[in-house]
Amino acid sequence: MGKRVRRRQLLSSLTKKQKQHLRDFGEEHPFFDRVSGKEAKPQICQLSESSDTSNSESESESEPEQVSGYHKLLATLKNASEEEEDEEEEEEEEDSVDDAEVNEEDVSEEEETAAESAEMQEKVTLSAEAEEENHGDGETPGESQKPPAEFTDAKHEALFSLETNFLEEEGGDDCSLKVSQDPFVHHVNKELKEKEVQALPTNPKTTHRLKWPTLGQLVFSSRFQRMETFKPPKDVDLKSLHLQKPLGSTWTKTNGQFMSGPQKSRCPFSPLQKELFLLMNSYRDLFYPERTALGNGEEIRRVYCLHALNHVLKANARVLSNNTRRRSQKPGLSEDDGFRDQGLTRPKVLMVVPFREAALRLVQLFISLFEGDSKKKVVVSNRKRFQSEYGSDPEERPPNLKRPEDYEAVFVGNIDDHFRIGVAVLQRSIRLYAPFYSSDILIASPLGLRTIIGGEGVKKRDCDFLSSIELLIIDQADIYLMQNWEHVLHLMDHMNLLPLDSHGVDFSRVRMWSLNNWARFYRQTLLFGALQDAQINSVFNRFCVNLEGQVAVRNVPGPGSISHVLAQLPHVFQRMDPENLATAIDARFNFFVNKILPQYRDAIMSHTLIYVPSYFDYVRLRNYFKREELNFTHICEYTQKPAVSRARHFFLQGEKQFLLLTERFHFYKRVRDNL
Repeated sequence: MGKRVRRRQLLSSLTKKQKQHLRDFGEEHPFFDRVSGKEAKPQICQLSESSDTSNSESESESEPEQVSGYHKLLATLKNASEEEEDEEEEEEEEDSVDDAEVNEEDVSEEEETAAESAEMQEKVTLSAEAEEENHGDGETPGESQKPPAEFTDAKHEALFSLETNFLEEEGGDDCSLKVSQDPFVHHVNKELKEKEVQALPTNPKTTHRLKWPTLGQLVFSSRFQRMETFKPPKDVDLKSLHLQKPLGSTWTKTNGQFMSGPQKSRCPFSPLQKELFLLMNSYRDLFYPERTALGNGEEIRRVYCLHALNHVLKANARVLSNNTRRRSQKPGLSEDDGFRDQGLTRPKVLMVVPFREAALRLVQLFISLFEGDSKKKVVVSNRKRFQSEYGSDPEERPPNLKRPEDYEAVFVGNIDDHFRIGVAVLQRSIRLYAPFYSSDILIASPLGLRTIIGGEGVKKRDCDFLSSIELLIIDQADIYLMQNWEHVLHLMDHMNLLPLDSHGVDFSRVRMWSLNNWARFYRQTLLFGALQDAQINSVFNRFCVNLEGQVAVRNVPGPGSISHVLAQLPHVFQRMDPENLATAIDARFNFFVNKILPQYRDAIMSHTLIYVPSYFDYVRLRNYFKREELNFTHICEYTQKPAVSRARHFFLQGEKQFLLLTERFHFYKRVRDNL
């Protein structure tokens, strides 16, 4: 079978799921990367000294009779046509590949794969150009027309490539990166020693408590020997925070509604934002368990977006500056470690949010932080497609749906929880739907990341894009308890692992602590939630090992909603003492069925609602009630709507004595009328 036949079968061999992934994310799913399993014995090609020298035009003119060993190997291919050989020679000259030692079988295999990829890319580019002619921007077409079979952004590819871009002349070399007081420079340039890493598991965790005006009780902790604490200053100047351009001028416009103080001398932050950003800017891990959707959720989102974008712009500015220095460097000079400015992969920031609406607001904040009140608009590629996929139609919401205010604040907009998107940022431009390995910021839900990372034992899986994450932001962590907390744990287990593939990285530019597999000690984790839960605390204590230390807000919880109940109902709390944590679940179940349940089995104790937080405990209780033939009905998050209506009717009329209800059903449905 010829090459061209195999090329035509490339797209036809893709499954429907693979084509859908190409449309959604602009790249083939990592599960289906084609890797050749053929291992051929290497063959050494003896070349003359002249063929191993420069390939300049002057040498080719003076010695036209000499042919490189690469082309000698191509000439031995029996099935290669003259046209294919010309294409291969052009690809070889463009890529400047020195293949002095390569075997014939590997060359044919690589050229075949490259030709297939080139034709596939050509088809995708042609379809993208056709869409641009029909729709102006190359954006997603309207509903009347089908979207392209594959997604590409070849129009903006060169603009967002860090390897081929240089620092703009008008900006010059960034001064803030040269200042030693810059927390970013101080953090990425800090060097760990082998002895410190080896002694980390046995080092005792040192803690120190401080009380801040707004955040309250803070617990500074670290497993490293060095730990520093500080208190917030009364006044904060934007210049002292080392914000990258243009954030220093656009932040006041974006955060105008939360600025505090008199009109003339207004602080650019609210009191809460000021203290949070000081902790973030110190590159310590942070756990803030008092984020609420109705209260401070939006101002917290703005301040961590400022920190994330500031980090990305500084990191990219350093790479572009070093690109300029390397280009102006005289040939023959050895490169020093001053050019080590990257990780093993490009993604630097991972933002985990529960719904598409949250991702939409993050991107809108990025655009606002770039533009501010300036007349010069930021270039955002694929904006229309993003708005159509992550936005929501108000008409789709039922008009008579009445829910509590906190429910409306959480479930506003598009509440799809399966998504992921890459964002590339460079020189006042934003590229949405960038391939993961060409992105600076990844915005995803735990479920969206789990489908890429894959489960244990899956042969084709990919988590290399998590290898060099320097800033991890997990927002609304309490909602993940209602979705699937296992996805969060699975994500944390795969953070900052050494990649299995090089992904085209220039190892001379990779920082030494990334090569040493110490990236987890330099990763800053920001964790925000609405409550102090044992599972959230476990993630913070187990996976946050930042060398700068950790800071957790540990205020005493105030009076709960139960204190506002006006009905004179008795509240009885019973304590049980399990032998250990391993047997706590069984002990709690036995305590309930043997001590608690018999008190409510009398006929006079009708209308007894049993609220079960865990679905596994709910299944266990349901099976027990069926086995004991108790008069009960049950509702969970998977119960169909007709079954829910019947169960509520039977319980309301007194035909069923017990009603089993799961916490996730209450969270997602929030039925308000009385049962």
